[in-house]
Amino acid sequence: MVDLESEVPPLPPRYRFRDLLLGDQGWQNDDRVQVEFYMNENTFKERLKLFFIKNQRSSLRIRLFNFSLKLLSCLLYIIRVLLENPSQGNEWSHIFWVNRSLPLWGLQVSVALISLFETILLGYLSYKGNIWEQILRIPFILEIINAVPFIISIFWPSLRNLFVPVFLNCWLAKHALENMINDLHRAIQRTQSAMFNQVLILISTLLCLIFTCICGIQHLERIGKKLNLFDSLYFCIVTFSTVGFGDVTPETWSSKLFVVAMICVALVVLPIQFEQLAYLWMERQKSGGNYSRHRAQTEKHVVLCVSSLKIDLLMDFLNEFYAHPRLQDYYVVILCPTEMDVQVRRVLQIPMWSQRVIYLQGSALKDQDLLRAKMDDAEACFILSSRCEVDRTSSDHQTILRAWAVKDFAPNCPLYVQILKPENKFHIKFADHVVCEEEFKYAMLALNCICPATSTLITLLVHTSRGQEGQQSPEQWQKIYGRCSGNEVYHIVLEESTFFAEYEGKSFTYASFHAHKKFGVCLIGVRREDNKNILLNPGPRYIMNATDICFYINITKEENSAFKNQDQQKKSNVPRSFYHGPSRLPVHSIIASMGTVAIDLQDTSCRSTSGPTLSLPTEGSKEIRRPSIAPVLEVADTSSIQTCDLLSDQSEDETTADEETSSNLEYAKGYPPYSPYIGSSPTFCHLLHEKVPFCCLRLDKSCQHNYYEDAKAYGFKNKLIIVAAETAGNGLYNFIVPLRAYYRPKKELNPIVLLLDNPLDDLLRCGVTFAANMVVVDKESTMSAEEDYMADAKTIVNVQTLFRLFSSLSIITELTHPANMRFMQFRAKDCYSLALSKLEKKEREKGSNLAFMFRLPFAAGRVFSISMLDTLLYQSFVKDYMISITRLLLGLDTTPGSGFLCSMKITEEDLWIRTYARLYQKLCSSTGDVPIGIYRTESQKLTTSESQISISVEEWEDTKDSKDQSHHRSNHRNSTSSDQSDHPLLRRKSMQWARRLSRKGPKHSGKTAEKITQQRLNLYRRSERQELAELVKNRMKHLGLSTVGYDEMNDHQSTLSYILINPSPDTRLELNDVVYLIRPDPLAYLPNSEPSRKNSICNAMGQDSREETQL
Repeated sequence: MVDLESEVPPLPPRYRFRDLLLGDQGWQNDDRVQVEFYMNENTFKERLKLFFIKNQRSSLRIRLFNFSLKLLSCLLYIIRVLLENPSQGNEWSHIFWVNRSLPLWGLQVSVALISLFETILLGYLSYKGNIWEQILRIPFILEIINAVPFIISIFWPSLRNLFVPVFLNCWLAKHALENMINDLHRAIQRTQSAMFNQVLILISTLLCLIFTCICGIQHLERIGKKLNLFDSLYFCIVTFSTVGFGDVTPETWSSKLFVVAMICVALVVLPIQFEQLAYLWMERQKSGGNYSRHRAQTEKHVVLCVSSLKIDLLMDFLNEFYAHPRLQDYYVVILCPTEMDVQVRRVLQIPMWSQRVIYLQGSALKDQDLLRAKMDDAEACFILSSRCEVDRTSSDHQTILRAWAVKDFAPNCPLYVQILKPENKFHIKFADHVVCEEEFKYAMLALNCICPATSTLITLLVHTSRGQEGQQSPEQWQKIYGRCSGNEVYHIVLEESTFFAEYEGKSFTYASFHAHKKFGVCLIGVRREDNKNILLNPGPRYIMNATDICFYINITKEENSAFKNQDQQKKSNVPRSFYHGPSRLPVHSIIASMGTVAIDLQDTSCRSTSGPTLSLPTEGSKEIRRPSIAPVLEVADTSSIQTCDLLSDQSEDETTADEETSSNLEYAKGYPPYSPYIGSSPTFCHLLHEKVPFCCLRLDKSCQHNYYEDAKAYGFKNKLIIVAAETAGNGLYNFIVPLRAYYRPKKELNPIVLLLDNPLDDLLRCGVTFAANMVVVDKESTMSAEEDYMADAKTIVNVQTLFRLFSSLSIITELTHPANMRFMQFRAKDCYSLALSKLEKKEREKGSNLAFMFRLPFAAGRVFSISMLDTLLYQSFVKDYMISITRLLLGLDTTPGSGFLCSMKITEEDLWIRTYARLYQKLCSSTGDVPIGIYRTESQKLTTSESQISISVEEWEDTKDSKDQSHHRSNHRNSTSSDQSDHPLLRRKSMQWARRLSRKGPKHSGKTAEKITQQRLNLYRRSERQELAELVKNRMKHLGLSTVGYDEMNDHQSTLSYILINPSPDTRLELNDVVYLIRPDPLAYLPNSEPSRKNSICNAMGQDSREETQL
């Protein structure tokens, strides 16, 4: 076979990589001839076209030279006019002939020759087959008029003084300027704004009109008043400005006709130019223009990147961002791809925002738009996701691309990114601060089941408030609740602090207790100078250092505080407690001393850390004047601190031996073996020894392993937690983990039921009648409603249905828009709800960022909006630790040595402590817990509205005599229905119809008629609440379920709940108060020499992971 490769010649050197590296050495020894093809670029015409037209830089030089020639010709005309002596007489020859010196004539001829040659050459190069198109162009005609007479005068000397309207070259100069600007943009590869070009054209057109009018009037008046150039300029300005003094006027008919022509031209040309300029101005207003480089270098600004800007999102950002004093001089540049909304435009026209906010229409994926926003000079970039998208994953993908684009364009710009799905978080790990919406949402929903109203607690902590909400309200709970809502988290270095400097070298719990006792501040965490991890309540064994950064909760930061000692307060009659009297100084500028709490200190026994109540004083203490509490030691005594052995569950001593054995066989502690998404934080929690088969996870269907088909059949010892969600997403991992955390005793673990659809039958099967909490997750399928606020419609109606059917059920839900929280547990004619609505409007008018806080469902922790946590991302610009602290509180992150959030309930046995300060001391001295707030529930006698009254059937027998007979009838019953009307039309008509039938019908026997009448009366006497209860019971009986657990009349309408964050030390404790605690990490106290405790951890854990959990 012939070798085909040997017959194929190699590629020429210009196409071979080897020859590109070696050069042309191999080509020199080759006998072949190189042939190059130029595609007609080698002709003389094409080379000229390449130089004069196609090449950007050479074309720009030609345009600049042509522009200079035109300006020179106009300058020579002015010189000729100034050098000419005005001649006497009014002969028409003065218009056609002028006095022109020989040197001046020579210069004008030279300029005319060059200009005409260039015009003919460019016309030849741009010729495309139609010669008349080239000849009849206005620039070519003007060039012929201005250049040909001078060229003719070379060969005909008598025509050297012929008048030539050289001043018309100003229009050719304008044309050359426009072409020159275009070539300049092409040469520097940069597109200037259309506004700049249009303004330049308008100015040049106006100058050309004025210059033409000046020169024309001056020349035509040579046979009239002999006007000079200055008088002509004066006349043109007065005429074009429509002033018209009349002191200078044209005399000859020719000059008058010229003025009329120029005015007509101005009336046609200038409006067209102004119209184009106005249109470009309006378009620029829509797109936003540019943020100048000079401003970016001299002023500080941040960039907000969003896919669509809504008024609520904008106002939340601006109010929270500018709430900090040091950010008042910052500018906010908004970069959004959509056109500005009408409401947003109206808000940005307010002077307070128009001087601070700049709206740019553009995309973060375009470097040109990022350059307009001066992203490389920005102090920070906030990238927010659109939570109203149909596909939230697609919204996250857009956010990821924006973050990548900003990081590529401005690597040094700090990034603050909001992401929706947790599985997409690892794509933006490079960002400085990231808030994942579903992580926080599910974690708060879970903690609401353990610690009531955790979502409200976190929301109030991350919002900036002055603590003045509700101070004008007549109700005491609204005053104290609004005042305590002003508490936020601040930080300060220990040695620079007045609050904590004196506690250097002392234990953390000692510093926390005494700082609260003396100043009313709550020390919750620290961070070493050489460590990035924040430790919440590291416990009594932690010794404070001078360089530690202290994190504390207070109404304002220490730098904005004024201090008065106790003696000064007594002299000036300033109230000792901030919370029990108005202060004479502004809230944001003073922290009054809280005074001292008289407490007798002596040793008492301490309680178990997992116990629900505080330990009572000993029997011998009854003889003392009052119960006492052990002092908080400056340095922790190891023997006096009872370590919490949660790994072996020794604290659960009330369980029997059999129960403990079975529990230990069922559960183990360790890290989850699988992670649902990349980036999830490993959490030490309760695990099963063996994986449950997938078929056993279906609660409503039996399998070969069990035959249960409803929750009641399983016989759960603890109440259920039901999660009603649309899909089982990865975010549920953050719901389950806090409920299975290692520090929760096994006896308190609640079974979790995931309900992907919630018809009535499924609700009953999953055990809704004996559930502890019902968690309703916002439906993602409704978030893309045509009207933004309708995104929560499905969730609100579903929750209202559950509330009506199961009034005793504790329902916790999450909404998209905070404004929709007023529809939760809606009562149409409830006077108390109407009063709260008016209070909310008043607080909003005062500029409060927390106007919705007084709504009862939000205050009680029954509902929250994840959009409230947008402020967490905004606050991170000033407080870079807020995201870390929030994640630690919610259990999303676990740091060795850092405490966790939990709660305890005040029972009758704990009321001997009396005050919050004594409780603080009791907890710090015994278990090392740090309280941060109180969840209080009060019985409220709500005003009975007309909608809550049901009318019995006897009152309908005779409407005319109803007033007289009302004293002899049964009393009205309070109904649990929230929207039942006084006179329901349908029920009234049905009763009248039934009475007519009973009167017109045949006579029954006495016994039968009495029975029917009794049944009818019983039916009519039933309230709507009883009808709903009967419906649920009948459905349960049909499904074979027991109705014992269905409590039909228990309701939460007679109570209200609210949160007191960091209350004053002398706040009285009340029965059923729930105290929020930050409990020290139990693993931090484990001795390292106990191998048996390590063996109790899940067998799946390695030796390394076990050692990491111990300090």
